[in-house]
Amino acid sequence: MGNVYTKDIKRVAIQLYERFKDQVTTDYQANKKLVESYVDVMSKKVRNRIAGYLTRYAKMQKMQTKKESEEEYIEGEE
Repeated sequence: MGNVYTKDIKRVAIQLYERFKDQVTTDYQANKKLVESYVDVMSKKVRNRIAGYLTRYAKMQKMQTKKESEEEYIEGEE
């Protein structure tokens, strides 16, 4: 079973990714510090959920760009 994230957590994480794309990594601990420094979160649980989704979102974006570049490479060979 996967985790269910609320729309608020997803929205904040995606906004952070778009704004600080160069600082977001696939490392959870680094993203947790990033969230702590840029978002005023009172709850540790919410901060950790945002950092977790941010990490997952960064990995998904990385895989998507890798897949797109592979498809372009294959199309270029034909």
